[in-house]
Amino acid sequence: MEQDYLTKEIQRIEKEIQINVKALENEESIEMKKMLEEEISDLKKQKEALENSSAPIPSYDNNDENSESINGDDNIDENTVILEIRSGAGGDEAGLFAHDLYRMYSRYGEKMGWKITENFVNENEAGGIKTLICEIKGKGVYSSLKYESGVHRVQRVPVTESSGRIHTSTATVAVLPKIKKIDIEIKPDDLKWDFFRSGGKGGQNVNKVSTAVRLTHIPTDTVIECQEERFQGRNRDKALEILHAKLYTQMQDQNVKNITDLRSFQVGSADRSQKIRTYNFSQDRITDHRINKTWHSIERVMSGEIDKILSDTKQEME
Repeated sequence: MEQDYLTKEIQRIEKEIQINVKALENEESIEMKKMLEEEISDLKKQKEALENSSAPIPSYDNNDENSESINGDDNIDENTVILEIRSGAGGDEAGLFAHDLYRMYSRYGEKMGWKITENFVNENEAGGIKTLICEIKGKGVYSSLKYESGVHRVQRVPVTESSGRIHTSTATVAVLPKIKKIDIEIKPDDLKWDFFRSGGKGGQNVNKVSTAVRLTHIPTDTVIECQEERFQGRNRDKALEILHAKLYTQMQDQNVKNITDLRSFQVGSADRSQKIRTYNFSQDRITDHRINKTWHSIERVMSGEIDKILSDTKQEME
């Protein structure tokens, strides 16, 4: 089965090399030529690695006596997280709220000196966020944000609401730890890869080849999208890294030791995740339903002043 997968992967990469070579022949831009040459080189290295490998994806048997336990903070890099924000119920207003949450975390991160790198952004027509995945690096970032996962609910009058009626919308936050001492056995046949062109700004520098990736882990219906890097191979590696973090988190949440024991559950689902917090603009209050605590000065909080909320939540949750 794995050998069939390897053969298909090698054939797919060979096809991509041919497409890039043809694009290189017809390309006039010096910068795009350089990008294509680097992509061809990267693909050739991937092909060589697959040809010399018995398995395309690093994996470890969790039942091995020498493997690390799936539980325990020793497996987690405290200084790196993957932050995923998705709009939930509420249409365009949910997307705008998701954008506000991202701005809140970003401004707090800037104050803390954290480095934020966007891996994938999908916006709606109103300028809000459908899906955003970013990597945050900084001292103690996981410890600071780990209790932010769940559904965040907003109650406010949308800017598009002429009658002044208050709407309720939701967005989902997932804080995924970077795993440093443990890997999870993922079967190649359980993965579905889709490739597409990166969108966004850039004029002639926008990719003319399919470098962005969408990875689906079929058994758990977990979907990862990544378009940060200019080259498909690097986006594939990043998507796999995020998938490992998601599956690790799900296994901890469901208290299981094997992927086969996982129930179909997507961290980013606003319908199935726990509603943890409500942001009520008309009453100028933020309430965390897990610890039954309320804060005020909502505008300042949405501008990144979340120190008190994070510290109070951590103290109560631990």
